[in-house]
Amino acid sequence: MSAIKDKITRLLALSQSPEEEEAKAALLKARELMAKHKLQPEDFQKEQKKKVVMARAGVTYTAMTDPWAMSLAQIVGERYCCEAYKSKVPKAKRADVCFAGFEDDFEVCKRIYLYAYSFVQSKCLRIRKGNQRWHRVGEIRQMCNAYGWGFCSGLSAAFKEQDQAHQEWGLVMAVPQAVRDVTAKMTKSRPVKAQVGGWLAQYARAGYAEGKKYNPTRQLGAASGQNKASA
Repeated sequence: MSAIKDKITRLLALSQSPEEEEAKAALLKARELMAKHKLQPEDFQKEQKKKVVMARAGVTYTAMTDPWAMSLAQIVGERYCCEAYKSKVPKAKRADVCFAGFEDDFEVCKRIYLYAYSFVQSKCLRIRKGNQRWHRVGEIRQMCNAYGWGFCSGLSAAFKEQDQAHQEWGLVMAVPQAVRDVTAKMTKSRPVKAQVGGWLAQYARAGYAEGKKYNPTRQLGAASGQNKASA
């Protein structure tokens, strides 16, 4: 069994490769061996990874400004083995996006989330610049939020399609029970009704299309390459 565990550990390490096809192949093979030998992801966590990290992601939102930010965090967190929750100061309108997860998972999840959040913000900046002469501030904010909600829906749909195509990913990419346990009493975000109908639909559709084709793995790989190049 020791030899099998060593092989799976190596495959899981390869699954973090910035080369998407190599990462997928390694993850699928690891999942196959884990299922065959009835092993769980927790069996391969290094001791130092057993500690659950709970920290802010560096994004603040309100019910009016970027209300989609928490939904995006929940979508990304579930995909990258972390739980998203919010930290809110009593009587304050703003809240901070937070994640909980094993140390390595937390770092990857946070980076992926910030890439996606920054991507949406860059698109919203274009929306603001293109409409500031013709629309009020409140209307522009609605446009940006509709785009953000659309992006969340598109990214969620893309992840679901990947799961259906690769059902073997489910076990490896699940949020560990230890993480769910420590966040059981944390404040989770209540469902917020997204305003994406009527004249805002075009912005929601644009966001959905971008979210559907967004590739966070490629973003992470590109960043890793930049870090190596600058080292």
